Amino acid sequence: MIKKIIHMLKGRGVEIISIISALLLWQIVAEFIVRNKLFLPSVLDVISAALVIFQRPAVLEIGSLALETPLVFVDLLHSLLHFSIGMVAALIVGIPIGMIMGWFTAFNRILDPIIEILRPIPPLAWIPFAIIWLGLTPASAGFLIFIGAVFPIIINTFTGLKNVPKVYVEAARVLGCKKDSDLIRYIALPSALPSIAAGIRIAIGVGWMCLVAAEMFGVSKYGLGFKIWHHYYLHQMDMVLVYMMVLGFLGLFIDKVLRYIIDERLLKWQAGVVR
Repeated sequence: MIKKIIHMLKGRGVEIISIISALLLWQIVAEFIVRNKLFLPSVLDVISAALVIFQRPAVLEIGSLALETPLVFVDLLHSLLHFSIGMVAALIVGIPIGMIMGWFTAFNRILDPIIEILRPIPPLAWIPFAIIWLGLTPASAGFLIFIGAVFPIIINTFTGLKNVPKVYVEAARVLGCKKDSDLIRYIALPSALPSIAAGIRIAIGVGWMCLVAAEMFGVSKYGLGFKIWHHYYLHQMDMVLVYMMVLGFLGLFIDKVLRYIIDERLLKWQAGVVR
């Protein structure tokens, strides 16, 4: 019996015990210390609110097709749409710009001042222009996520190409690889891939954090971020926490999937003794 317990602790037991302990502490603090559902709903309050949300129906419209699904599923799909618009745009724009800046010194000198001026501006500051340029549409929410996500991709891609060992490039030229496009494709890009992948992970985290702000100004009547603000205005803080937890778990899932794709597929060759 003791050996089984030790084996469990060596596996996922520590993580499970840690989560259970945190939930118990949360319940005790909310129930006996705070004692105010508005300031801190208890674990049981959040579970009760989650059951209500997951059972509440909504209509999902796909063209002329209308499907009745749980409300949280509709909110989830709308948030993923907004997030996907921003992230795809950030990848399409960020990676080529970072590669051009990292490989061509002249382009780096031209673009670096512009990027360093724009980069410190918070994504929230772009809300007025997002509304004016794109209206209250999913594209405007995607634009704010794009602003948050594109700069980590540019910087990490630039860093990855700048750090390509010169010996790789010289060896490729000796072997007949003369064109810049070929050197980037066959030498620089594979060498810079770990840095680019790290930038994408950072960008996904930043973009996911921008999601709530991107949905708070009413681009749609659905969305995880929109519902957080909606229930806040109604002082339903247990509902707010449910949507916060959904955001957290979904962000964790996206990160795990990305790490699997990067570590087990794209960078499997990089596995070393520390992994």
